[in-house]
Amino acid sequence: MIALGVLLVVFILNLARIPLTVFAFLGGALAIGVGFGTQTIIKNVISGIIVLFERKIRVGDIIQLGGTTGHVVAVDLRASTVRGFDGVEALIPNSSFLENQVVNWTYSNPRIRREIRIGIAYGSPTRRAAEIIAGCAADHGEVLKDPPPEVFFEDFADSALLLVLVFWVELGPQRPPGRRVDSDLRYAIEKRLGTAGIAIPFPQRDLHLDSSQPLAVRITPPAAAGGDAGGA
Repeated sequence: MIALGVLLVVFILNLARIPLTVFAFLGGALAIGVGFGTQTIIKNVISGIIVLFERKIRVGDIIQLGGTTGHVVAVDLRASTVRGFDGVEALIPNSSFLENQVVNWTYSNPRIRREIRIGIAYGSPTRRAAEIIAGCAADHGEVLKDPPPEVFFEDFADSALLLVLVFWVELGPQRPPGRRVDSDLRYAIEKRLGTAGIAIPFPQRDLHLDSSQPLAVRITPPAAAGGDAGGA
């Protein structure tokens, strides 16, 4: 029955003088259009299968891709959802994970190292200041004890003796990478250094005059307010 219908359609097309090559051309054009239209979708779906199979990106990970940083909340076949620390969710095509460099902050270890630089005034007791700064980090509940926080004398800066506090924190499911801990430590360091009489200086410059030779002093009289009036 189907064969009879096909023969009937071919017979009618021949009577109407419509060549079969027209349908072949239309079918090829349609196939090309569908291929181009679904190319991106197929690429993202295949990438999603690879991401799900390899498990390099998992729900709960903190990743950084381009200008987006946040927690992975969903990994689907076509796209993944990343919620930034500002609460905004971004839909990222899965092919982006294979075509770009991705930083996974929690891939094998949720611990990250943080650094805070503190300048103290010249003449301050540096070792005492380092002990105070290290104590602030040790007393914070979210600073890891292993490895312990350390303070290094980094440099003689223009206006201060530069110390750097190095410590480790562990990232949580809803915790940004250490910003709140940094703020807490800065508050504590500023308070304890002030209590100990150790100043945190502002940028300044010292001006030195060479007094080995007498300084020339010149007094210039003020200019006359106006010229003499002309004679009558």
